[in-house]
Amino acid sequence: MGRALVSRQELLDSLPPEWPADPLPEIRALVRESRRKVVVLDDDPTGTQTVHDIPVLTEWSIEALCTELESTLPAFYILTNSRSLSCAEAVALNVTIGHNLLEAKRRSGCDFMVVSRSDSTLRGHFPDEVEALAQALQQEFDAWLIIPFFLEGGRYTIHDVHYVAEGEQLVPAGETEFARDVVFGYRASNLREWVEEKTQGNVHANEVASISIEDLRLEGPDRVTERLTALQNGRICIVNAASIRDLQVFVLGLLRAEALGKRFLYRTAASFVQVRAGLVPRPLLRRADFDLPLGRGGLIVVGSYVPRTTAQIQALTTSPDVCSLEVAVETLLDDAHWQQETRHLAQKAEQLLESGCNVMVYTSRHLITGRNAEHSLEVGKRVSEGLVSIVRGISTRPRYLVAKGGITSSDIATYGLDVKRAMVMGQILPGVPVWQLGPESRFPGLVYVVFPGNVGDAQSLLQVVQILSDSER
Repeated sequence: MGRALVSRQELLDSLPPEWPADPLPEIRALVRESRRKVVVLDDDPTGTQTVHDIPVLTEWSIEALCTELESTLPAFYILTNSRSLSCAEAVALNVTIGHNLLEAKRRSGCDFMVVSRSDSTLRGHFPDEVEALAQALQQEFDAWLIIPFFLEGGRYTIHDVHYVAEGEQLVPAGETEFARDVVFGYRASNLREWVEEKTQGNVHANEVASISIEDLRLEGPDRVTERLTALQNGRICIVNAASIRDLQVFVLGLLRAEALGKRFLYRTAASFVQVRAGLVPRPLLRRADFDLPLGRGGLIVVGSYVPRTTAQIQALTTSPDVCSLEVAVETLLDDAHWQQETRHLAQKAEQLLESGCNVMVYTSRHLITGRNAEHSLEVGKRVSEGLVSIVRGISTRPRYLVAKGGITSSDIATYGLDVKRAMVMGQILPGVPVWQLGPESRFPGLVYVVFPGNVGDAQSLLQVVQILSDSER
C-alpha cells in the first residue's frame, strides 16, 4: 500500500491565515520579567539547531549548573545524549540531572523551567524520560506539552497529525523511514494516537488534549491561555503548528498561563526552544563568520546511517577536494581487529589532513542491527566508540570538524574532543548548528558543525564543506 502523501503547499494554503499581530516583543518582555532560565535537556546535540549565543554543557555537576543559572543568558543546554542509552539508563540520568538542578536552584536562588528536547521525527525515550524528570523535580505539573514542530527540518503538526516534508510533499510521520527505527519505531502519525501507542494504552487517545491551528490563528494567545489554564493533573496536551508565527502565538499564551501560576513540562523539538527563550532569529552563518586556520584540511566524521545521510556521502565523494576513508562496521564489532582498524584509519586521516586534504571518515552503509532494541543500541554504541577512537588518534588540529549524526556528534564532542562547554554560534544551513569549542577541549576554539542525520538534501553536506573550505564568493 502506498504512502499517504500530501502536497505541502495545498495543505498549508487550506489553513486559516496566520495570526496578524507579532507576538515576539511581548514574548521577550515576559521572558525577562519571569526571570526563569530555560534549561534544555537534549537527548542528542542536534537540539541546538535553532539557537545562537547559548551555551551547551556536557556535564551536569551542581557547580556547573549554578554557574549557568546565575548567568544573564536566557537558556542553556545540557547534552544528555540519552537517545544512545537504554531506557533504564536514560531514566536514571534524567533523575540525576533533575536532582542536581533542584540543588543548584537552592544554592543559587535562580528559578528555571525544563524542556526535554527530542527528535522532531518522534524517536526517543517517551514517556519514560518525562516521567523521570517530573518525579525528580518534585513538582506537580498541570500538563505535559508535546510540540514536535520544527520548521527548518520540515516537520509540521496539522489537525493533530505530525508530518515530515520530503521535497514538496508531506508524509505522515508514521509512514516515514524514521518510524521504522529499530529502537524507537512507531506506527501512529496522529499524535493523540502516538501518545496512546507510546504509553502502551495507559493514556488513551481521547484523553489527550490538543491546541489546534484554529485556536492559534483564529483566536490567538488569549485562547491558548484559556486552554492551558484549564489543564491539570499532568494531562498530556499536543500543540499543532505549521509556522513560526503559530509557535509564537502559542508561546505568548503559554507565558501568560505560567504568569498565572500554571506549570508545565515540555517534550519538544528544536523550534520551541528558540521561541520560548525569546531569541531573535539570526541569519545563516557565512564563511566570513569563521576564523579558520590555513594550510590544513577539515575533518568530516559520519556515523548516521539513514538514507538521507547516505545520499549526502555519495555527493561528497564526488568532490576533488575530499579524501574518503570508509570504516567497515563489521571490523568495529570484531574485538580482534577493532584497535588495529581504528589506529590505521587515524594515522591515514592525519596524514591527509596535514597535506591539506579535507578528510571524510564514514561508516560502511550496510546497517547492522541487533537481536532486539537493546542489542541494537549496543551495536550503535560500539560503532560510535570506534569513530571516537579514530578522532582521539588524530593529534593534528583540523581546519574544522563536521560530525554527521546525533549520537556521533555527541560522542565525538564529549569523548573525542573532551568538550565540557561550548557556545552555539548559529546555523550554517537551516537546522545545522555550529559550535565553538571551549578552552578545556582538545582543540580550543575549534569550529564544530553538528549535522543531524535527518536534515538537508543530497547536496547539503557538500555545501557545508564548500562554505568552510573555500574563500567566500
